[in-house]
Amino acid sequence: MKRRGFTLIELLVVIAIIAILMAVLMPALNIARDQARRIHCISNVKNLTLGWLLYKDDNDDRLVGGHPARTSDAWMLPPRGNDPDPLEQAREGLRQG
Repeated sequence: MKRRGFTLIELLVVIAIIAILMAVLMPALNIARDQARRIHCISNVKNLTLGWLLYKDDNDDRLVGGHPARTSDAWMLPPRGNDPDPLEQAREGLRQG
């Protein structure tokens, strides 16, 4: 009994079908990857905002100002007068989603 293998044409057809499937699926995979990156970035921003809010709550509504050249107490900045509090705006943004 003679065993029959695959012909070259059959192998080429299978390879062509696989290539076509890959060409169709790659854009969808790239879109999913980009969406995952965006979600990861949004999650990082949310976590940073929550960290700032927790820090503010633990430190009498003061935040690190980021100005190391200032005097000793100036690095802790309370909200000023009528200026909108950026963390309160962030908190409201988190509530809204």
